[in-house]
Amino acid sequence: MSAQVEIYSAPGCPYCRRAKRLLREKGVPFVEHRLYMALFWLLPAGTFREMKERSGGRDTVPQIFVNGRHVGGCDDLMALERAGQLDGLLGI
Repeated sequence: MSAQVEIYSAPGCPYCRRAKRLLREKGVPFVEHRLYMALFWLLPAGTFREMKERSGGRDTVPQIFVNGRHVGGCDDLMALERAGQLDGLLGI
């Protein structure tokens, strides 16, 4: 059974696309929480505030969670893949 994956992303973000592409290639479904860049810097609206709280204050996208555990951003996800640890974390 694969893990529950959540990703906070923003339209046009190349790192978000890269992280989502890797998850799709692995056949892992994920829930996407879409943020809109204009809101990032104007006010901490609901989803953005939630992402910051869950990620320990990180305010960049993507922020990725596996089974509720904060994995980090795209670079962190790719590092897990390179280290051969991502499949185990994802339960595949």
